[in-house]
Amino acid sequence: MNPLTSQRRQRALGLALGGLAASGALLGAALVLQNLRDQGPLLLPSPRQRAPEPPAQAVWVSPLKRQCHSADSTLRQRLLALQRGLPQRTERLRIDPSNYADRQTRDAYGTRLDTTPSLVVLHETVYGLGSAINTFTTHHPNDSDQVSYHLLLGEHGRVVETLDSSKRAYGAGYSAFQGRWVITNPSMAGSVNNFALHLSLETPLDGEDNDAGHSGYSTIQYDHLALVLAEWMRRYRIPFDAITTHRHVDLGLERADPRSFDWSALQRRLAALGALC
Repeated sequence: MNPLTSQRRQRALGLALGGLAASGALLGAALVLQNLRDQGPLLLPSPRQRAPEPPAQAVWVSPLKRQCHSADSTLRQRLLALQRGLPQRTERLRIDPSNYADRQTRDAYGTRLDTTPSLVVLHETVYGLGSAINTFTTHHPNDSDQVSYHLLLGEHGRVVETLDSSKRAYGAGYSAFQGRWVITNPSMAGSVNNFALHLSLETPLDGEDNDAGHSGYSTIQYDHLALVLAEWMRRYRIPFDAITTHRHVDLGLERADPRSFDWSALQRRLAALGALC
């Protein structure tokens, strides 16, 4: 047989087999579609739903300023001396599990989350330290009653760690910061709790009310506050302008704490510790 004729026959056979295969594929696809029609409408997977954005709120303008040098060497030495004994003086409390949770690694919509704390929210107790501790150690089955902070600073020098910073404290309910919140339950609004650290100052006696202000916080409270904040800022690389108040993050516009807070007192201390540069 002529080689050229043989090649032509093989090519024609290949085209025929290809045509049969294509016809079989089309027939198979037609049968699949008919089967889907018999079962009902074809449902295609929808793209993952994204969490809704928080409502608009005022922009946070930090009262703290960048400051790389402090001339107050006396203040620095006093704070460093206080810092050396702080770990031994810190009381560690076991609070009820209903008042805190683990930091979530994904939100309610499946989006992966960074669990590293990136925000500090300042609070006040309104009533005494003992009242706050009693609340945190009490079992609260209802979501609306569950509350905690990571740290309490007493008016006369007590430092009480109520929750390890790796855990999610229930310090702010309906809240956001600079357009950011986390929704961990799709039936509830979002909050900053999953990425925040919460610290509360004990309120003086004349502040156990709903007045707009009180006599303010003690020197030792500002000292301890600066030491704790400087450590958190260093450990988690939290910038100074991510230290805010419960009043600011609260989207319900119901919170006012911490009232009568002296930002200049905190500025001096953080500058002396070299935490603002």
